Parts: sequence; C-alpha cells; structure tokens
Amino acid sequence: MRRARLDAGLSLRALADRAGTSHATLAAYEHARAVPRVDTLDRILRAAGYATDVAMARRPDGTDAERRAKGDELREALELAAQFPARHARRLAFPRFPG
Repeated sequence: MRRARLDAGLSLRALADRAGTSHATLAAYEHARAVPRVDTLDRILRAAGYATDVAMARRPDGTDAERRAKGDELREALELAAQFPARHARRLAFPRFPG
C-alpha cells in the first residue's frame, strides 16, 4: 500500500481523501498495526491509481496427508541420493573397445 501511495506521489492525507478514509487509518495499515479488509484494500489501491488482481493458489503446506506424502517423497529421494558415491575416482574407468 505504501509503495502504491509513494509511486502515485500522494501523501497519507491526499490518499485518505481520495479513498474516503482517515490518514491515521492508512498509517496504521502501512505500519502493520491494522489489516484492511480486501474491499478496503481494493478501494485504497484504486484511489492511488492501481488495480488489484486476486488469484487463488493452494497453500504450500497443504493438508496433513499431503504434507506426509511430500515428506515420504523427500525421504525416498534422499535415500536414493545416498546410494550414489559421494567421492569420485580421480581417473574415470571405462571399457577399452577393440579397434
């Protein structure tokens, strides 16, 4: 919100007037002392000349079953990686072909 206000070249009071709220409320939002509702945030950003774009995405932590499945997958990948040699020979061994 602060970035939008500053990019628009507006003071707290000017943006508050445009958005129909108080500068104290905007200051509370900008300093994370309060959290605006989605419609309030949209109104304030529009007053600063911005449009909001809300997208829905799954939370990365998912459900308990999804987290367990991801943990199992990670454990299996680490077990597979542990089967590969950690150190390599200085010279590569390869078969000699006749010819």
